This record gives sequence, structure tokens and C-alpha cells, in this order.
Amino acid sequence: RDDIQRALIDGLKQGPTILEDFLSGVSEAQLHRRRGTGFWSLYEHVQHLARTQPMLYERLERFTREESPEFVPYFPDPEEEGERKTKPAAELLSAYRRFRNKQVALIEGADRSIWERRATHPEYERYGFKILVRHILLHDSFHLYRMEELWLAWDRYLTEL
Repeated sequence: RDDIQRALIDGLKQGPTILEDFLSGVSEAQLHRRRGTGFWSLYEHVQHLARTQPMLYERLERFTREESPEFVPYFPDPEEEGERKTKPAAELLSAYRRFRNKQVALIEGADRSIWERRATHPEYERYGFKILVRHILLHDSFHLYRMEELWLAWDRYLTEL
């Protein structure tokens, strides 16, 4: 296993622990606070992270079965929007951790030929197994950073995305 593969895997393993530590310092009121129009609450970021993991696992798994998979963009189901606040954050964290462990096991079992596989994805100029693994890590990092910013930054310093 080369250094970048190990670094990506190690980063993915740490995501649930980092999220759990973050959530341990956030009150229930802070978790559901909306900082302004167009900003997600911390809870919505946690829920998004939990809800995207099965789709990401399925994509990783397809790379193990298909030589050149073709993917479609992921857009959350609008009907799920009404369910946004029904599960406790601890349950979402547990689901996130469970799928992350499955993802890591699959990734660790992937041989070099799978790491080098390419795919087609209409949103991206290039897409492949290694890119997807890195994308998962960076997606986590984006949401974790955004949550930290929404929790700590004064309104005048919040960035619009």
C-alpha cells in the first residue's frame, strides 16, 4: 500500500471520532440553530453526512464489481426534507460510524487494480476509485469545517457558500 492510500484510509477512519468530539461540545439548541437564510443547521450537516454514507459505500462497492462504472449525480430526496429533525444526533453519528467502518473495510481490501479504476460521472471531468476515496474524505472535511464555522464564528465573519 502506498503512502497516499494509507493517508486517505487513516483520514477516513478518524472522521467519526472527530465528529463525535465536535458534537460533545454542542448543546441541543446550538445543534438546531439556523444562522441565516441559506445556512444549514449543525444538525442538518450531521444528517447529511449520515445520509450520504450508504450512497458512497454503494459507489465504492460498484468499483469492486465493475470495470468502468457509470454514476449519476446524487441529489437528496426532497421528500426526506420533512424528516430532517426526527432522529437524535447520536443515532445519526452511529449510522455515520457504521457505514464508515464498512467503507474502510472495503477500501482496505481493494487491490491496486481497483484503486486505479476509472469511472464516468457527469459532474466531474475525471472520476475513479482513488478520486472517490479522496472525495469522501474531503466531503467530510468540508462539512466538519462548516459546522465548526457555524458554531463558533460571529455572524459578520460567516462565509456564504
